[in-house]
Amino acid sequence: MNPIIETQGLGKFFEDKKRGQIRAVDHLNLQVRRGEIFGLLGTNGAGKTTTLRILATILKPTTGSAQVAGHDVVSQPEQVRAAIGYLTGDTNLYTRLTPREVLVYYARLHCMPPSAIGAVIEQLSLRFGLGEFIDTKIGKLSTGQRQRTSICRAIIQSPEVMIFDEPTAGLDPISAKHIIDFIRECRSSGKTVLFSTHYLREAEKLCDRIAIVHDGTLRATGTLEELLAISGTTDLEDAFFHFIGAGEVASASIREGGV
Repeated sequence: MNPIIETQGLGKFFEDKKRGQIRAVDHLNLQVRRGEIFGLLGTNGAGKTTTLRILATILKPTTGSAQVAGHDVVSQPEQVRAAIGYLTGDTNLYTRLTPREVLVYYARLHCMPPSAIGAVIEQLSLRFGLGEFIDTKIGKLSTGQRQRTSICRAIIQSPEVMIFDEPTAGLDPISAKHIIDFIRECRSSGKTVLFSTHYLREAEKLCDRIAIVHDGTLRATGTLEELLAISGTTDLEDAFFHFIGAGEVASASIREGGV
């Protein structure tokens, strides 16, 4: 089966006056299959966000290539954007607008027929519980309410690929559950989900396959069972530290919670 997301030799390098060249992503090879939940697991600064931003066409790679839904992220960015829903922990919503106004705006950006917009927003509002605040200014909403609005914004055009960058970070349990349940629903409906996390339990419970990344490089890929077998460990935490190197355990920032 052809992967719906694929990177080959993907790299992103930045220049820093003090530290010289920083390789945020270095020769990364990934293949994400259609209809699976694929997790990028790594510490803060591992290269997860940079990778997802390249796949979402926000950043251009320094080396290598990446395709999403059969389209190249550099030469066909518009087609890639039409195929994905992209969500980060930073909502970046217009604070003077209401959730309804935000959703109408993005529906129009995706050229949705005006006659269909109202019904789609109503469905999303019911699914994610926006009803109590859908006509309240974004600036007055809680973090969880903004994140739920961001999810609806990301999926307004019903994309086939969902890209989530640490979607539950900093959320209360109820808001986090909305996102976790939605990720599972995506898989049930045949959509593909690629998401990053540093929550071990989140990766264990959600992912069909997990890629462990560290210092911009891919350290291991496989199902939970495969990662445990390869590392000779019995839980994901031990496997994670096995793959990133025992000498780096003290400096790693990895968490067990998240679901």
